[in-house]
Amino acid sequence: MTTAAFVVAGYLCGSLTWGYWLVRIFRGEDIRTKGSGNVGATNVWRVYGPRLGLPAAVLDVAKGFAPAFAATVVVGHGSGVLAGGAAMLGHWRPLFLGFQRGGKMVATAGGAFLGVAPLVGAAGAGVWIVVFALTRYASVASIVSAASLPLWAWVFGYPWPVIAFGAAAGAGVVFLHRANVARLARGEESRFALRRRNRDEHGSAPETS
Repeated sequence: MTTAAFVVAGYLCGSLTWGYWLVRIFRGEDIRTKGSGNVGATNVWRVYGPRLGLPAAVLDVAKGFAPAFAATVVVGHGSGVLAGGAAMLGHWRPLFLGFQRGGKMVATAGGAFLGVAPLVGAAGAGVWIVVFALTRYASVASIVSAASLPLWAWVFGYPWPVIAFGAAAGAGVVFLHRANVARLARGEESRFALRRRNRDEHGSAPETS
């Protein structure tokens, strides 16, 4: 019963669409009509820069971390991965947007792993930073980082639920980036700019995470 409560809490936390709300509050606009149309932190950053993108990213990480960490501490790793997975699901199909398309789960997955298995979360974040620094493709960094999660879980000796969660989370992130993979293959994927570009205001940026 406790695990079920954490799963419900995880989904509700994941459904907190911070990117959408921050843009609504501070700019009076709908992020779904800007850039890629995605409500995740990457699109918020592309369109509005770090002033809104950074808090959106931090809050997306936090909503994965909080339920996963609480469930892991109170019950154990098995409950933690279920709560973290529910948070990711909520981010993808948020209740508060009527189950319409949300984000691609990257930041929320990172937060969930920091809560369940901090070493795995930190290693995955390190992979993301290195790959992004080398390529400037947020999508490539997200895919490579997510795919590395089960390996790190195994290397650091976490129990099988964490390894399985890493595999499932990695597969989910890769699946949601399949359009990015197709654009990469065609040479059409845009590199990420840390500073906002004016063209992003008008919706020309391709979808990332």
